[in-house]
Amino acid sequence: MDRHPNNMTHDWCTVSSAPMESTAYGDGHNSTWCLAQHTPEIITGSITLLICLCGLVGNGSILWLLGFRIRRNPFTAYLLNLAVADTCFLLCTSAFLVIYHMPMLSCFQSQILQLLPLFHSMVLLMYSTSLYLLTAISVERCVGVLWPFWCRCHRPKLLSAVMCSLLWGLACVFAGLVYFVCDRGKPGHCRIVLETLCFLNFCFFTPFMILSNVILFIKLKRSSWQHHPARLYTVIFLTVFFYLLFGIPLSVQIFLNFFVYTNFVFEICLLLASVNSSSNPVIYVLVGSYGKSRFRGSVKVVLQRVFEERADSQEVGETPVMGIAA
Repeated sequence: MDRHPNNMTHDWCTVSSAPMESTAYGDGHNSTWCLAQHTPEIITGSITLLICLCGLVGNGSILWLLGFRIRRNPFTAYLLNLAVADTCFLLCTSAFLVIYHMPMLSCFQSQILQLLPLFHSMVLLMYSTSLYLLTAISVERCVGVLWPFWCRCHRPKLLSAVMCSLLWGLACVFAGLVYFVCDRGKPGHCRIVLETLCFLNFCFFTPFMILSNVILFIKLKRSSWQHHPARLYTVIFLTVFFYLLFGIPLSVQIFLNFFVYTNFVFEICLLLASVNSSSNPVIYVLVGSYGKSRFRGSVKVVLQRVFEERADSQEVGETPVMGIAA
């Protein structure tokens, strides 16, 4: 994604030297050639767009339930922010793809392409925020299992809100730098910004997220799962697993852009990242309804089985007061 979006348009199709009036519709030969050249990208973009639309429905439902229908706790505060980031990522990706593929379909450069840098930075902002929030969730749950007494008695009440604000701020800073330095500023400084962003995402947050989940899994494996909220930790493990499987390729592709750029590879990575952002609502519902003979109750009830489990009380052997009987 380090390539200037305005320069991407030169790879889409060859614009004839005729006046814009004649090329606005394009002759049959040029249009056929353009579509043939970019058919894989158009198909991939269409599939990604469909996934984004489905993911928007699921994440919109999660936003409504977590925001207005389910009681808050430190864990749901992170998941609410994660749902916001995923929803905005899918929205920005949808808009990015529509604008990105319009020249491919019409074979002429439109003024609307000037919006590409903005959506390019917004996609990067939401993607990075999702990574930071997943890392914060993993680290905090790991600390909660290793030092349950400290978490129950000394954990600051506003820690989740403060952490979410700081992580959003960090992502905004880097997305703003990408927009103003890479897309609107001097390309000479862009490499420094993107190298710093890739190092932070790929070499700092991702290893911390993986290490926290490995420690968490080993600790829970050695102890008894019956004293821990199994559904809550299953959600964490599956969410992180899906991010590593579908989200990490985009981070790798951003890094590889320093050496080689391929439109189709980028679109495949964007498709996988869209699958990752769309999968979380499905994970919540499946985990919440697991172990039942059949799906009973509303989606709200199913999600409450996951989100209203009191991890901190169960970790010190207390009876949960907010949990819903499984």
